[in-house]
Amino acid sequence: MTEETKSAILIAGPTASGKSALALALADEHNGVIINADSMQVYRELRILTARPGVADEAQAPHRLYGHVAGAEGYSAGRYCKDAAKAIAATREEGRMPIIVGGTGLYFRALLQGLAPIPEIAPEVRAHWRAAGERLGAVGLHKELQRRDPQMAERLRPTDPQRLMRALEVLEGTGKSLAYWQALPGVPVLKQDDTQRLLVMPERDILYQRCDRRFTQMLKDGAVDEVRALCQLNLDGGLPIMRALGVRPLMEYLHGKATLELAIERSKTETRQFAKRQLTWLRRNMNAWTSVFTK
Repeated sequence: MTEETKSAILIAGPTASGKSALALALADEHNGVIINADSMQVYRELRILTARPGVADEAQAPHRLYGHVAGAEGYSAGRYCKDAAKAIAATREEGRMPIIVGGTGLYFRALLQGLAPIPEIAPEVRAHWRAAGERLGAVGLHKELQRRDPQMAERLRPTDPQRLMRALEVLEGTGKSLAYWQALPGVPVLKQDDTQRLLVMPERDILYQRCDRRFTQMLKDGAVDEVRALCQLNLDGGLPIMRALGVRPLMEYLHGKATLELAIERSKTETRQFAKRQLTWLRRNMNAWTSVFTK
């Protein structure tokens, strides 16, 4: 298939791998619009810590689905799929090439394979299980799921509160196990064979060095003040935004529970560990993508 017949360009890779620079270069070459596929870059409160594109990047090429969600919201893959479908359609209507870039594998999987057609869960049901998660913890949630839905309890780790809460809220909200819904086919947003799929995979040591250098730059750019402003919102600690790399260590520093030096080291360590997990996942699940390397 020639480049001219591609419906979209997809760029995946671990954090700090150089995906954004590649996306900008391809946007210049293909009259493209860059569409986010990173689960943390959707949040408007964390431009610095999530390495969202800067003002100069946004002036070079149009960007969509960056910073469009409030941190107080629990953004999901299902909502992302709907938002991305609209962004892709709008980009094509403008006669431009959608260039979808990010490190969240589930988002790419949703675009190419579709998601299970789970009905919307009532807000009160979600709030109930979020509160239950705070009260019971992961172990308690797992015991509750074992009692109500042994099949899903067998699939999920007893140390994963987010997925356990999701399984319980789906069971209560729909009357059916999450396993039932997951067995149903989803509807892809993009046809896989009609896309150019690029995987940015630096060597691990090089990637770790990039992670460390980037976090040092984030601190110079005001990451501590960004987290201070996030603290002032008094958000629920279980919200996805609170799991952004660097947030918890810097919060511990701001609350006097750690030195700045310790918070920096913890942030760099968790970033490198996250990058390692991403590398492993991407190699396992995206081995059919075309590997590219960036400087």
